[in-house]
Amino acid sequence: MDDIILACNVYSYGRYRQRAFEHMQATGIRYAEVSIGKPEDADEWLKQVEPYGIHISSVICPCDVSSDEGAESFAQIARAVGRMGAKIAFISVHAGELPLPDVYRRLRRIGDIAGELGVKVAMETHPDLITNGDVASRTMQAIDHPNVGINFDTANIYYYNEGTDSVTELRKILPHVFSVHLKDTNGKPRTWYFPTLGQGVVDFPEIFRLLLERGFRGPFTMELEGIEGENLSEQEQLERVAQSYAYATRIVEGWKASR
Repeated sequence: MDDIILACNVYSYGRYRQRAFEHMQATGIRYAEVSIGKPEDADEWLKQVEPYGIHISSVICPCDVSSDEGAESFAQIARAVGRMGAKIAFISVHAGELPLPDVYRRLRRIGDIAGELGVKVAMETHPDLITNGDVASRTMQAIDHPNVGINFDTANIYYYNEGTDSVTELRKILPHVFSVHLKDTNGKPRTWYFPTLGQGVVDFPEIFRLLLERGFRGPFTMELEGIEGENLSEQEQLERVAQSYAYATRIVEGWKASR
């Protein structure tokens, strides 16, 4: 894939997560997204990926914007992300009843801290700050920090909104995208239906085209959260990952061939 980072969230393996790195290596996936709850978790992940030659491309991190102290504590998390070799700290932030000016100020401070440590912060496509393209654009304009951007989730757009699609919303925020979650969906709001990539309604070829033509090279991270009520066998779960990776790889190779 040359300079394009196509990764897999380890939780895409469901209850078979213990097979994740072995299967990634066998499938050709060289990058993984993992999560930490505290800085010390970084060492355990590094120990797990090392035998398989897997690189950590993004890290799901806790982020407290409820107080100035919480924002300052992000320094320890950002150091852990950097120690893992990742460049993206993935956060989910919900303002709720907090005054928005305070939230924006704390996120700018988090951006300062991350930037000093060589890390960028990507805010997930979640309410109430990155619900859709319009909301996310306002949030980015208000924060206005070069190290704070968006993790664009291709399926969450449908999950949290009606009457739009992921391509429409992506166009509104292209300059602010720091990372992407590749997730398919049947397009129904508040419906837990996230199948193998290419089996839903997301226009992945156009998603890739828009981002790649802007010079974005990833991480594009497969987040395969499954379908409510299903009970996949280990082989079925591994096949979902392999088929999704093959699908995404074909799109990227097709884009390269068309240039």
